[in-house]
Amino acid sequence: MNKLFSALLATVLTSGVLLSVPLASAKTDRLIIEDGNNAASNEAARQSKEQWNDTRNLRSKVNTRVEKEFDKADRAFDTRDACEKSYNVNAYWEENTLRCLDRRTGRPVAP
Repeated sequence: MNKLFSALLATVLTSGVLLSVPLASAKTDRLIIEDGNNAASNEAARQSKEQWNDTRNLRSKVNTRVEKEFDKADRAFDTRDACEKSYNVNAYWEENTLRCLDRRTGRPVAP
């Protein structure tokens, strides 16, 4: 009987404590609908567009540089072939400068 009384007392005290603690609740009687057109989203979109444009400009510069380097190497390859096939016996291909030079004068030669 004593054990039953102590168990019942513990249950009553525990439930009393739980009931006295306010439960968290949210107001759900209002609904806010935004069209997505606010200052924060406008600023985020502007920054995103600016970053995209900067990235595109940088990619364009890199591609232009790569294209110039490729064209330079391509022209040098064609010029070397022409220099080596030249009838001018004094013409030779200089690897460091990528030019066809005259052996006697060291000046560029048109192959």
